[in-house]
Amino acid sequence: MDLTLELSPDLIVAFLTLFVLEIVLGVDNVIFISILASKLPLEQQAKARNLGLSLAMIIRIGLLFFASWIISLTNDLFALFGMGFSGRDLILIAGGLFLVYKAVHEIHEKLEGAETHGKEGGKAVTFGAIIAQILLLDIVFSFDSVITAVGMVDSLLVIIIAVVLSFGVMLFSSKYIFGFVNKHPTVKMLALAFLVLIGVTLIADGFEVHIDKALIYVPIAFAIIVEALNLTYKARQEKRKGTHVEPVKLRNAYTKDDDTDAVNASTTGGTTSVGLSRKPVSPGK
Repeated sequence: MDLTLELSPDLIVAFLTLFVLEIVLGVDNVIFISILASKLPLEQQAKARNLGLSLAMIIRIGLLFFASWIISLTNDLFALFGMGFSGRDLILIAGGLFLVYKAVHEIHEKLEGAETHGKEGGKAVTFGAIIAQILLLDIVFSFDSVITAVGMVDSLLVIIIAVVLSFGVMLFSSKYIFGFVNKHPTVKMLALAFLVLIGVTLIADGFEVHIDKALIYVPIAFAIIVEALNLTYKARQEKRKGTHVEPVKLRNAYTKDDDTDAVNASTTGGTTSVGLSRKPVSPGK
């Protein structure tokens, strides 16, 4: 792969396909990063989201320059029960298990977890600990993305442009995605369920059981459409009746601030700037 660029219809189609794929993977990143960042105090959440997305872009571009090394990871390291396992397989399996564990753990904490207020497993949640988890998540998503991108496009420059543009879109839309996901509990549960599905897909891929990505993202898109129709119907019913039904309040085990304050902080101000105000938002204001 090199940095040369020769425009052709096939290359343009490949670029657009890769750009859309990077947007989809970017949304996955934003959702999970937002969920992890929501454990922090309000004034640190935007910093964690923006840093997490920036790290994801840097890691993805950095891995592209080692594409030949990444491809070499497909060589089997050992065999178990007649099945060979490569470095890539081990990374995908470990990453998939991490996604499944974290997503199921978050579902449990949101629905049945104890109100520990600022602590996880008895230990205080720190900015560094959250960034470390986000970094691990970025590596998992970036590794899978790079392998897919290298198989689609031969031009390194085209891949880098698609990655940078997609992450630019994600960076400026992250606070709105964060606000929407946290405002609607059903959307947050769906998002966590999607991460379980993606984690299982990575594990299956690690065991050489290749699942067509269309079989994963089409049901996800269908579920999003159904929920969008549900939310639209609910809004119209409330407007017609002049009432408002409050959604179920999910438990917030890690911070004393509830999601309402975080949503208000991420979506107020009337600007398109990225990030939250450094001043905490007081409840009820």
